[in-house]
Amino acid sequence: MEVNVLNLSGKETGAKVQLPESVFGVEPNDHAIYLDVKQYLANQRQGTHKSKQRNEIAGSTRKLHKQKGTGGARAGSIKSPLFNGGGRIFGPQPRDYSFKLNKKLKQVARKSALSYKAQENNILVLDEVNFDTIKTKNYVALINALNVADEKTLLVLPAYNNNVYLSSRNLKKTKVIAASDLNTYDVLNATKLLLTTDSVKTLEEAFAK
Repeated sequence: MEVNVLNLSGKETGAKVQLPESVFGVEPNDHAIYLDVKQYLANQRQGTHKSKQRNEIAGSTRKLHKQKGTGGARAGSIKSPLFNGGGRIFGPQPRDYSFKLNKKLKQVARKSALSYKAQENNILVLDEVNFDTIKTKNYVALINALNVADEKTLLVLPAYNNNVYLSSRNLKKTKVIAASDLNTYDVLNATKLLLTTDSVKTLEEAFAK
């Protein structure tokens, strides 16, 4: 699949780049995408939720009333889960939600996500993205020139670029990552995928391993 290369002004440079079929033209595997996205979201969970059981509640352990003869239920202490302020039965406890996936499955998922973006013609390729200074208006000018200011965008650079990253950080609908950090969730969450000619080569080399 050939795509026209654009400059920072959003105009065609006259050059074209070939998106490798091995990365952008595979048959998408929806189940692999589901598993990879599920793992990504699970890994974001802190898992620090906690409620107190009856043995952790601060309160008296005296028996509230005698066992028999009151006409009511038996009651051991005020910390019983049946009373207001008592412990919670089977409440949430700290846990780790992360789980592992095979490397090959994750590659299939990312290729599938990139292939979906290619099928939908939602990939734009730039010759190079680099800013001399850290200014949000530089990145705003870029997305305005590309007519994607109102859409969620993911810019994939061949390597981490501090000026570009910090210039985009204050914008809600934009995200900038290095090709080595590409993940299925970010690709699918973005409406438009912005690549550079070098990042296309970097992705091809990464998926060839």
